[in-house]
Amino acid sequence: MPTPSYITEIRRTYGHGLLLLPGVSAVVVREDLPAGRHILLVRRADTGRWSLPAGIVEPDEQPATGMLRELFEETRVEARVDRLALLTMDPELIYPNGDRCQFVAMTFRCSYLRGQAEVGDEESTAVAWFTVNALPQGLSDRQLRRIRAALTDQDACAFDL
Repeated sequence: MPTPSYITEIRRTYGHGLLLLPGVSAVVVREDLPAGRHILLVRRADTGRWSLPAGIVEPDEQPATGMLRELFEETRVEARVDRLALLTMDPELIYPNGDRCQFVAMTFRCSYLRGQAEVGDEESTAVAWFTVNALPQGLSDRQLRRIRAALTDQDACAFDL
């Protein structure tokens, strides 16, 4: 994913030090396709792995609004936010250039509204709906936890202590 300009500006003065960043992801549930409940996944251009649509919240943007923006930019799908399903601190990442960051990760459960799922930007090479019982191989444990949290019937947000 391209680095937002405000983060590039911070890096000019702060260097490679650890940044805490607000990250958002969407578990978009679609009930109107044959074979039952589906969720939307993207194949990441940087790793080639399937994952949830995700991104970084911009300054002055509410997290749910940022997630809907990222969802549309990446997939051309529109959704309704149902709830915050999971709130966690992801492990530290160190990028090849030495930049360090850690995401405060917010996973939203969403319901599909409209749109033909397709690649919307350079961050993905494919976008597809998968039945919840036939998810692609290679999803990370973190992605699977986000999906499980969003698919539960509980209204409360899950979090770690």
